Amino acid sequence: MSDAAAGSTPTPTGSTLSGWFASDGTHRFPLRVYYEDTDAGGIVYHANYLCFAERARSEMLYLLGFRQTEMAAPGGDATGVSFAVRRATIDFDAPAKLEDTLEVETRIVDIRGASFAVAHIIRRDGRVLARADLQLVTINRAGRAVRLPEPVRAAMAALYETQTDRTRDASPSS
Repeated sequence: MSDAAAGSTPTPTGSTLSGWFASDGTHRFPLRVYYEDTDAGGIVYHANYLCFAERARSEMLYLLGFRQTEMAAPGGDATGVSFAVRRATIDFDAPAKLEDTLEVETRIVDIRGASFAVAHIIRRDGRVLARADLQLVTINRAGRAVRLPEPVRAAMAALYETQTDRTRDASPSS
C-alpha cells in the first residue's frame, strides 16, 4: 500500500492526477465537467456519474499500487483478473453543470470472497450532488467470478480499517 493510504496524505493543493487519500482513509478525486459530459442544456448526463465513479475507483486502485492493465494480464499473485459492476444504485440530489469542478469521494464499505462494495459521493463546493453505491465482482479472463487476489484484498482491508465509521449522511469535511 502506498504511503498515502498509510496516512501521509497530500493535501488537495498538493494532489496528484490520481487524487489523494484524506486523513479519514477516503479517496478524493477531483475532476472538471467537460462539454462531452453534458446534455444540450449544459447539465451532466445522468449516466456520466457512473463514469466519474469509475475514474475515481480506478485512481484509488492506482494509488494502492494496482494497475488495471497489469491485473488483467496473466501471471503473478494479483493478475489475470478484472472487476465488473454487479450492482449500482445512484441517488441524485442536484445537477452538475458544464465547467463545474467536482470531487468524488470513494470509500470501501464491504469486502467479501470474490467481491467488494464501494460508496461514492460526488460533490461540488462541498454540496452533495449524487451518491452511488456499487458492488463489484472479481472475474477471470473467461468472465467467471473468482476470489479477490490476496494482495488486493490486503490493501483494501488496510484501507478499510483506516476509514472512520461515518454515516452516508454525515456533513462534508471542510
